[in-house]
Parts: sequence; structure tokens; C-alpha cells
Amino acid sequence: MRFSKPLLGLGLLAAVPLSAVAATYTVGPSGRQYTQLSTLFRSVNLAPGDIVEVDGNATYSGDIVIGDDDSGTEANPVTIRWRRVAGASRPILSGGTHTLKFEQSNHVVLEGFEITGGSSSCVFSEAHNVTVRDAYVHDCPSHGILGADQNSGSFTLEYSEVARAGQGDRRHAIYMQSDEVAYPDTVFRMRHNYVHDATGGVLVRVRHQRAEIYYNWIEGSDLHEVELIGPDCETQKAGWSADLRREDADVVGNVIIHRASSRSGNAFRIGGDLNGRNQGRTRLVNNTIILDRGGNANAVLVQLGQGSLEMHNNAIYQNGGSAPAIVRENPASDVAAPYCGPSSREPWSNGRQVAGSNNWVQSGAILVPAEWSGTVRGADPMLTDIAQRSLRPRAGSPLLAAGNNAPATPAAFPFPSPQSLPAYDPPLRTKLAIGDAHARLVPTRIAIGALEQSDIDNRIRVNGAQPLIPGQGAASAPPSAGAQAQPVSGGRGVYVGRSPYRQTPVARYRRSVVKP
Repeated sequence: MRFSKPLLGLGLLAAVPLSAVAATYTVGPSGRQYTQLSTLFRSVNLAPGDIVEVDGNATYSGDIVIGDDDSGTEANPVTIRWRRVAGASRPILSGGTHTLKFEQSNHVVLEGFEITGGSSSCVFSEAHNVTVRDAYVHDCPSHGILGADQNSGSFTLEYSEVARAGQGDRRHAIYMQSDEVAYPDTVFRMRHNYVHDATGGVLVRVRHQRAEIYYNWIEGSDLHEVELIGPDCETQKAGWSADLRREDADVVGNVIIHRASSRSGNAFRIGGDLNGRNQGRTRLVNNTIILDRGGNANAVLVQLGQGSLEMHNNAIYQNGGSAPAIVRENPASDVAAPYCGPSSREPWSNGRQVAGSNNWVQSGAILVPAEWSGTVRGADPMLTDIAQRSLRPRAGSPLLAAGNNAPATPAAFPFPSPQSLPAYDPPLRTKLAIGDAHARLVPTRIAIGALEQSDIDNRIRVNGAQPLIPGQGAASAPPSAGAQAQPVSGGRGVYVGRSPYRQTPVARYRRSVVKP
């Protein structure tokens, strides 16, 4: 027998033993145990192994709180999932302050939902070991997916799409942090996602102790596409200090596109802001970085306390008749004193530490690290069609078979447990179905960038219920999870293998703009 929360409140738990058998609960507009998710979580204490199945073809009210009495275990999580039926659309969670909140509900898997409209966030995680899979998070007027400063640990986002989220300089599409006192040595994992078209802020802003950003398509931020900084030193628990943990990030096999509409000119900003520097190690491997703008632009801007930077096999190209700065340092003279934590204004926490190999840069690029070896320079990476976002290298490209098959992490500042080389392609500007990640087809020597010249085969890839059919022409705009996507042009078609959130004020961001 499983007690409801009201019965537990009456102190009757000791009267009858709890069953060890996992339960399944159903939610739907008719004929189910509950008509709203919020009602279920208020009424029932979920236990390890419990499953909540939610009908599609329906919209459910936001302000859904999964509480600490709804936790699973690492080996036996609670699962909340779309009850998939042929022809049905995914369930929509809509509105509220936080449309859905993990409130210290650890070890929970959320799968298959469309989430939209939360006035503060669409998804808010104040919990450990949360997985959000196969989600479509969109049109969030503030944060899209937000991690709390306290009580947050590991978080996994995979096979999802995040679109049209963020606001101004202080709200972001994805913004993750971990509580290094409560949950040391945890990881933010982000893999096989399509994140695009920010309505403000940064697409992927990370203050987590360790970030593993693998095989994503990230395009169209209002500020920077990716920002890797340290925890907000003003909001941490007692016992925290800037030296308690180091914030590292491994960024492998992604497409990063920085559009002309961005206000910053930086694809990556790493190191810190005035209330949190990472002092950690950042590693970029086999990413394709497109700066789709004229004038000044930076692939990577370093400021306020970066530990080290390691880059291998990245292709960096600026469209529009210009060539970028590859690694620009924002000097101490150009930033204010930090509000808390170490007072240094230097771009590096312990002096410049840079390494890398076999990166491709434009002939006119500036600030190319002298520490790199095997750098390939040229006027054109010869991608299939940049305007149509078909970014596989074509025949004769200088990227082909030009990478380093065994990039060595530097002995002086080794990256811990890196993903040596990419095992998969990023999604090709569309949301993938679960399991539809493309295994990367690598010839004798790996190509520079996120994609090889060809994929494994030309089978139809399924985007949820919408097939992607080869040979129907190129899409002029990014497809959403709710519409049929089109294949990119110039190739064999579309392919598949196996199947509390405080921010810096506006004034702080003036230090992030491109310098001439």
C-alpha cells in the first residue's frame, strides 16, 4: 500500500508497512488517475522505481513541483514520461512561474514533454541526478532550463530542443550551476541537443563544477553561444570558497554558430564574471565554430580567471569578408574589480596556460595561439553550403584527414578524464529522436571540425513523428520540434546511424563586447 501525502501528514505511516513494489501512476484528461501532474505530486509520495505515464494530445498546467518526497535512487530512479501512442502528440506543460520544478527531488528522469511559458523558467532544477530527455523547451520569456545555486548536483540534458528562451542580459536559454558543498564532484552533461534562437542572454551558460558538452548544434545567441564561468560567489552555502573546487569544461564535437544579430561578438566567453571565476580547465575538440558576421569577432574571449585552454581539431571560420580573433584576452585594465572571491582582474588565474594542435583558422585570423602545433591556415574551409548550414567538408576541403587522431592533454595542465575524440555527429539543425545520434564515420585520419565529409548511410531519420525525407530541398529556417524538418542541401540527403538564479546586471556585460 502507498500512502498519499495527506495520510502521511496524519502520522499514519507506522500503522501499515509500505510496499516495496514500484507503482505506476497515470495522468490524462480523462479516464486516468489524475488529470493534472501538479495534483499527482501534491497527493502522492513517489518512491524509487515508480513510473508516471502522461497522455499526449493534452496541455497540463504549469507550476508543477516534484518535491523531495518524490525522489528515486541512483540505481532506481523515478521516471515521468510521455505515454507514447501512435499518432499522438507529446504532452504540453504550460505556464506558471516555474513550469516544472525539481525541488530537491533527486534521481528523477523526465522524458518526452513539451514545456513552455514559465514566467521565471520553463524547467528549474534544485536537485541532484536529474535527467531531462527528449524534451522540447521553447518560448520561455525568462530562463529556459535553470539550475539553482544551492542544492543542485548532476544534471543531464539529451536528445532535446531548446528554442526561443532568455531575456536581456540576465536570463538565459540554459543556465546551469552546481552546489559544490552539498554535491561535490558532479557533472552537467549536455549531449545530442539542438539549442537555438535565443530571445535574450546566452544559449549555454555554465557555472557547474564539470561540464561535458558533447555533440550539440548551438546557434543564434543574443550574447555568447557558450559561457563557461565559476559559481556565483555571493550565493553559495557556508563552507564554500572559490578554491573549494575547480570548474572544468570538456566541449567536443559541437557546431557553434554565432550570428550577426548577437550583441557580443564572442562565440565562447570563458573564465569569469565579477562574481564567479572558474579557475578551471577548458578543452575544445573537433568543434565547428562559425562566426556569421562581418567586422570584429572572437572565437574565444578569456577574462577574469581562466585556468587553462586546450584546443584540438577545431575549425574556426568567420563569414562575411572578415577573419576572427581566435583567443582574445580581456586585460585587467579593461575590467572592474570582482565583487567577491579572488580580487585579481587578470584573464588567467595562474598565468597564461594554452595548448592545442591541428586547428584550422583563416589566413587573416589574429591572436592565433603560438603554443599550438600543426595549425592549418587557409582562405576557405570548403564546407558544403554555409548559408544553408550544410557544414560537412566537401571534396578537396583542407579539413579532411587533417586532424590529430590522438590529441595529448598537456602535462603541465592535464584535463581530467577527457572525451578524446567525438564518437557521434551533432544533430543537423534539428531535434533528434532518442537513440538517433549518428555515429561519426572516421576514415584513417579524423577530419578537423564536428563533421566528416559523409555520414554512415542515407536511411531516413525520424524526428519524433515527423520523418526527414532526403531530396526535398533545403530549409531556409531552423525547423522546430513541432514541424517537419527538411534536409540540408548539397549532400546525399539526411542521414542516420543508430538509431535562486541571480545574474550579473547589464553593466557587467560591457566587458564582454568585442575589442577592435
